[in-house]
This record gives sequence, C-alpha cells and structure tokens, in this order.
Amino acid sequence: MKHPQHGGAPSSNGINKASLKQLISYCRAYIPIITVALVLAMLGSVFNIVGPELLSQITDFITEGLMTKIDLDAVVKIATILAFLYGLGFIFNYIQGYIMATVTQRVSKKLRTEISTKINRLPLKYFDSTSTGDVLSRVTNDVDMIGQTMNQSLSTLVSAITMFVGSLIMMFYTNWIMALSAVLSTILGFALMTFIISKSQKYFAQQQKELGKLNGHIEEIYTGHHVVKVYNGEKEAKETFREINTRLYNSAWKSQFMSGLMMPLMMFVGNFGYVVVCLVGAVLAVNGSISFGVIVAFMIYIRLFTQPLSQLAQAATNLQSTTAASERVFEFLGEEELANESGKTLRLESAKGDVEFKHVNFGYNRDNMVIKDFSTKAKAGQKVAIVGPTGAGKTTLINLLMRFYEVNGGEILIDGVPTSNLTRQNIHQLFCMVLQDTWLFEGTIRENIVYSRKGVSNEQVEEACKAVGLHHFITTLPHGYDTVLDDKANLSAGQKQLITIARAMVEDAPLLILDEATSSVDTRTELLIQEAMDKLTVGKTSFVIAHRLSTIKNADLILVMKDGDIIESGKHQELLLKNGFYADLYNSQFEDAS
Repeated sequence: MKHPQHGGAPSSNGINKASLKQLISYCRAYIPIITVALVLAMLGSVFNIVGPELLSQITDFITEGLMTKIDLDAVVKIATILAFLYGLGFIFNYIQGYIMATVTQRVSKKLRTEISTKINRLPLKYFDSTSTGDVLSRVTNDVDMIGQTMNQSLSTLVSAITMFVGSLIMMFYTNWIMALSAVLSTILGFALMTFIISKSQKYFAQQQKELGKLNGHIEEIYTGHHVVKVYNGEKEAKETFREINTRLYNSAWKSQFMSGLMMPLMMFVGNFGYVVVCLVGAVLAVNGSISFGVIVAFMIYIRLFTQPLSQLAQAATNLQSTTAASERVFEFLGEEELANESGKTLRLESAKGDVEFKHVNFGYNRDNMVIKDFSTKAKAGQKVAIVGPTGAGKTTLINLLMRFYEVNGGEILIDGVPTSNLTRQNIHQLFCMVLQDTWLFEGTIRENIVYSRKGVSNEQVEEACKAVGLHHFITTLPHGYDTVLDDKANLSAGQKQLITIARAMVEDAPLLILDEATSSVDTRTELLIQEAMDKLTVGKTSFVIAHRLSTIKNADLILVMKDGDIIESGKHQELLLKNGFYADLYNSQFEDAS
C-alpha cells in the first residue's frame, strides 16, 4: 500500500508560530473586517465588566434601604443603565458573530479552491509519493479545522483576554486586598493550564497526521476492495487499519483528555476563588473596610476572571489543532509546481503528426535512469506500436510524450517543434488518449463521451459508439444515451472501456495514444475495437502500447523496448524473420495460448 510521505508533523512544542503567521498572512485581505469584529467582541466584554460595579451600587442601595427606605428611583436608574449595557453587548456580539461566520466561510472556500487549483498544477511525481486520501484529508478535515477555529476561537480569545484583563483592573480598582486574594487563588490553575498546553501540542499534530493516513488507507482499500477480497487481503488490510486507528486513538485520546482537563480545572479554580473571596470579604466587612456590595461585585468578578481562563485554554487548544492543520494545508499549497508557461507564445493549432525522440534520457530519480539515450521517428499517419516486457519503459515513454514528466536529457519534437517550447495544454489538445484504467464520472453516457469537447452533435456521439460496437447496447438501456452512470449503473469493464474509446474518437485529435486499450475486453469485442481503431487511426499518428502482440500486426512501425532502450524496430513480419526478442515474445504468447 502507498502511504503519504508528505505532511510531516508540525512542531511538537507549543503553538506553531510559523503556521499561524502564514494563516494570518493568508487572511490579510480580511484583517480590517476581522479587526472590526474583534473590537466589537472586546466592547461587548467591556460592557459585561462594567456590570458588577453597577450591581455593587444597587446592592449598597438595597442594604442601606433595609435600615431606612430603599431608593427605588436610584435602583431603577442604575438597573436601566445596566440593562442597556448588557443589551448593547449582546448586539455587538451578534454583529461580530455574523462577521466572523461570513469571513470564515469565505476563507475556507478560498482555501478549498486554491487546493483544488493546486492539484492541477502539481507534477505527477507528487502523487507517486502521496496517497489520494491524505490529499482529500487536507481539503476536508484540515480546512474545516481552520474554519471552525477562526469562527469560534478567535473572537472567544479576544473576548476572554479583554474579560480577563478588564476584570483584573476592576478588581484592583474596587479593593486591592480582595483582588490580590482572588489572583493568588487562581495562579495555581493558570500554571497547570500553561503546562498542559505546552505538552499537548504534539498530540494534536499527530492526530491530524494520523487522520490523513487513515483517510488514505480507507480510500485505497475501498477503491481496490475487489482485489483485497480476491487475494484474501482483508486480514492485512484490517491489521494496517487497526495500527493506524490505534495511533489515531492514542493521539486523539491524549489530546482530548488534556483539553478535557481544562474545564474541571477551571471550575475548581473558580470555586476555590469564591471561597477565598467570601472569607477575605467577610473579614474586611466586619472590620468596616468594605461594604456588602463589594463582596457581591467580587463574586461576579471571580467568575468573570476565571471563566476567561478556561476560554483561553479552550481557544489555545483549538489553536493547536489549527496550527497543525494549517501547516499541512500550507505545506501542500507550497509544494513545487509545474513550471509556469505563461511566457510561451509558440502554439500548434493542429499537427501533421511527425514525432521524433532525440537522445531522450529520463529517470523518476536521477540515480536510476529508466529511458537511456532513446531515439526514434514516427511519420505522420503512422501506427507505431511499442512492445516489451513489464518495466521496459513503454508507459514512461508516453508520459514523456504528453509532458506529464520532463525529460532529463534530449528532446521530443512534434512537427519539428520541441515539446518543451509548447505549453502542456497545447500538447494535450493535440492528443486523444485511451488508457488501461477506465475513468468515468457521474453523468450521462453522452456527457461522458463528449466530456470537455465543445460543439459535439448527437450524431457524432452515435457514430463513435457505432464504430466501437456500443450503440446497440446503449439503445437497450431505459434512457439510452441519457442514462446516468453512477453507482447503480452496472457496466462491465469492457463496456466502460468502450465508452472511453468512443470519447477518444469524438475528440478527433491528430495524435492518438492507446495504452493497453483492449486489455479489458473479450476477443470478439477486441476485433470490433481493432476495426474501429483502424478507421480512427487513418490520417493520425498513433502510439499503441500492447501486450497482446496479435493486435499490432498491422502497425507501420513496431518498437521493441527492453530496459529503457530500443533493441529492435520494424514491421511485424520483418521482426519475426529476425528471430530475435520480438519473435520470442510473439511465439511465447501463442505457446501460452495453446
């Protein structure tokens, strides 16, 4: 199984500041509106901080009034101001919540869009070493984590800091002795919280990493579940899943357990603070140093002082997950891309089809060359067959021709123009391709055949299907060409391949690539496809990779490859008369068949 090599764990201690800076830089266009939201959150907290002072005044009026007469007018006046401030605080918090929700979704949408665009700009070698599931995890889990934190934790963080600092100032302003008592009672909890945060970051980073691996494993097993069952690989697949799932469980358990300690810890600190305030307040009240209203105010201030600590702890916990997710997202967005080709002005609108490989060298890594000093010519309209044992470099040759990979040396020319001087998009427009692995998307049969081609008539689609012998089958379906291909559409592997071949016919490009295109169909269907391909290849330069050598007898040129070199070339009969490697391959197939 293929497991991700990219996406290493972020820094194991504390919040990853580099990732946080990247996220802030990424959101710089929204910083003004985010600042407005955070200021509103701050003002809402300030109004809540002012409340206990007004409640203290109300309490004192009531306490004094118990001895004489309660001044209801003064109480109502202060209560009205208090209600107004709390109402204003609610409105401000509502507006900042609306702003943050909007900004969050826009940032998440932008991130997903950029990741999607980035995927199209990455070279194939990236996906050789990274599982599809890991990439999908970055698009979904990691982006969602960033969005949730921005929406929930950022404003909470600012409100909590404001509340914490503001309540601290108000406590010292009201009575420094009680304030000092309250602060000292919470220092222990704050120290424990800081320690827990510093130790838990590595588990949050590991959690995001293992989640990506788990998604990658599940995606691979689900995609190839038939192979897993046929080869009785369920036990090994389950064991691999169990190992990854256990690591995810361990990291998630540790991170969630540590973050779960925050709330009970802060509740204990808060309750302990109440006890201290009551004891110290009682002593000061008996001595006449403070009024009863001050004790009431401090009871609220303790809550306002300790509650932000738990909110800060929760926000810090979320920030840890977010920095781990951010590092994975921005690491992906920072991967090396295909070279920018916006400066290339040369363009082939169409091609005759002359193709030449001149001393081409290529290796997936420079220490191990797969193609070595490869040279050959294909004239316009020729059918060129590429044969050879597995690992000879046949598919690699096609990948180089399509510029999926860049050559390490030499050059490839189309109509005398080096492909390196053309854009990849231009090169791809000159080719139509049918691969061994079929690819169909959820849509109608007609949409699958037309795909991205514009202006294709229904008659052209039907002609292509008739050519590959698929028309009759399609007409037997309840909705014909408008039948939707989804999980319920029960098509055979051969029928799926025929649809992809019809797609190539509709594309009608001057160059054609067939990579084991008939490997999934029966012999009778193969003959129909061969007839259709003979019609399709008229006037086109076609490159055919085939293991069934009987299918390329009529090729104009057969290239026999072994270990990245052409060891023989010529027509079918010529190569048989040489009695060399090709003859051995051809004869061995018939011996196996007999």
